[in-house]
Amino acid sequence: MFKRVVRSWLDKDEKGQSSELSPDNIPAHIAIIMDGNGRWAKNFGMPRVIGHQNGMKAVKRATIAADELGVKYLTMYAFSTENWKRPKDEVEFLMKLPAEFVATELDELVERNVQVRLMGDRSILPAYTLEPLEKAIRDTEHNTGLVLTFALNYGSRIEITEGVKKMVQAVQEGSMSVDEITPETFGEVLQSSGLPDPDLLIRTSGELRLSNFMLWQLAYSELWFTPIYWPEFDKEHMIEAVAEYQRRIRRYGGL
Repeated sequence: MFKRVVRSWLDKDEKGQSSELSPDNIPAHIAIIMDGNGRWAKNFGMPRVIGHQNGMKAVKRATIAADELGVKYLTMYAFSTENWKRPKDEVEFLMKLPAEFVATELDELVERNVQVRLMGDRSILPAYTLEPLEKAIRDTEHNTGLVLTFALNYGSRIEITEGVKKMVQAVQEGSMSVDEITPETFGEVLQSSGLPDPDLLIRTSGELRLSNFMLWQLAYSELWFTPIYWPEFDKEHMIEAVAEYQRRIRRYGGL
């Protein structure tokens, strides 16, 4: 078994703490930064793309786990605007994964009443990436269960910048006044419009940063970091994250 050095507080002993969950305090919206696919593969002497392929299996496990726990919204950070900097062959492989995921999992998503959504800049996505996702969106648009959103070619700073531009244009055109610009109305021009802010953020691989993901929306989210790599993520880890969420007291700046 390989060794990893992880900050001690990430590995704190929680023996004796019950993982039994209260059905009355399940986070409505969980957002996940899926990190560590390449490092997981490297530790087993395999190419990075094998890590991404196994990471896709973890997406299915996480979706089923969230659905069974009663989570209403699950947002997965699939590909950032910065990920284009990766080697061309790796990017091409990542762009082909959505088609594989839809081909193998769409029927079960429909059966589970999951609704698929997409946020991010679609304009430069290859057709072989976008078309299967748009099919999944069409085929599930009337489903009323878990809302599964993939953040693909997504970057929060660009999202916020574009939102500001929309607000400025609306003021210039006279369709809204400066006084009407509030946190609530600004949220309506973001790509996550229609989704509540995440209650819980999960990030795998031991990294302790947000990586340009939902910076506006995560203002009061609870953050849970785990040293495991994304391909290892399963239902027990989801339960562990929600159990930790339930142990916290959310004050929103109050007492």
